[in-house]
Amino acid sequence: MLLRHVPFLKAVFLYSFTAFGGPQGHMGMMVRTFAQKRKDITEDELLEYNAFCQMLPGPSSTQTVMLIAMKRGGVPLAILTLLIWVFPAAFIMGLLSFLVLNFDTGAAHGSKAPLNLFSYILPMSVGFVFFAGVRMMRGSVKYVATAAIMIGSLVAALFIQSPWVIPSLLLISGTISNFSNNRIPTPLEKPKRINWTHLWLFGLIFIVAGVLSELARNPQWQHGRIFHIFENFYRFGSIVFGGGQALMPMLLYQYVNNVHSHLLTADQLLTGFGMVQAVPGPVFSVCSYIGGLGMSQYGPMWQIAGCITATIAVFLPSTLLLFFLFPIYENLKHHVIIFRALEGINAAVVGIIFASGMVLFKAIAFDKSLSFEWSNLVVVIITFCMLNFTRIPAPLIVIGWLLLGWSLH
Repeated sequence: MLLRHVPFLKAVFLYSFTAFGGPQGHMGMMVRTFAQKRKDITEDELLEYNAFCQMLPGPSSTQTVMLIAMKRGGVPLAILTLLIWVFPAAFIMGLLSFLVLNFDTGAAHGSKAPLNLFSYILPMSVGFVFFAGVRMMRGSVKYVATAAIMIGSLVAALFIQSPWVIPSLLLISGTISNFSNNRIPTPLEKPKRINWTHLWLFGLIFIVAGVLSELARNPQWQHGRIFHIFENFYRFGSIVFGGGQALMPMLLYQYVNNVHSHLLTADQLLTGFGMVQAVPGPVFSVCSYIGGLGMSQYGPMWQIAGCITATIAVFLPSTLLLFFLFPIYENLKHHVIIFRALEGINAAVVGIIFASGMVLFKAIAFDKSLSFEWSNLVVVIITFCMLNFTRIPAPLIVIGWLLLGWSLH
């Protein structure tokens, strides 16, 4: 059974090494790799999956990739896909935790670039974002109402800086599209089975992790910090909305400003967040770096344990919630209210994707002297055109920009 999924797993593995730009950039890569090239999923389904994952805590792009795998091979393939997708980024960031104590942390403040190799990766990622938006707009924005929802969501996502803005926009957009009574869903032939084990396991781990973390405050627990790290990251993965960037204030409070668990300096935290932007894969992989630094004083083996513990803890809760809630969603979406809501939700997601591209481009549009960087705009346009008008595989586009950055600097 697994052998027939080997080509898909190979595609996920290659994708994990070329998916730059955070969840917004990942979406464009998913459209090109899994919808256009491999036909694992339609673009409409991908948009629907992404909208559902935006409503959940945790890493939305990771959850979306897992849903693609669930469609092909169920929960076992989804778990294997998760491991393949997370491993490269987590390994790189865990390795960084061994090196960072010897780094010149001034790089975190922009005094020098980590690697010239990544000079064009951010504008390239913006090109992927706009490509995803344009492709999905063709299938999801067909009426005046959906166009208005898309534009309104774009404006709101641009000017309201809050991790709650995305769930709120999806809820409002779904409510608005319910005022239409023309669309009736096809009946669901066989309801999806709800596995309550995943929800009970989510709650049980949450409670046990909290109890062990409290018990580990006993000074006689020499390596009790590992229990604190698991509890901290499991809690973060359970409540964080807005992607990896929303982790920053939580990590800052927990490990830099908190006098009871002061494990990192601000420079070390900023260095990790600076480097994870240049690493392909999920932004949540920064937790491997934090976990490793948190256990570094106990020796290399405990530092490796810290990397693994933090990575498992931060991805585990969102995975359990995904497995529990998605079958419920599959059943509910065949009800009239949910079915009509999806049209507005999908249009809102398109607007949010465009807003993400604009925010990312604004962040890289000007250099330190506040002069407009025309080269970045050129990279965005060229990337978009290659994706939209040619059949060049997405990984080759990424490699091309990496090599150009390395050769010209």
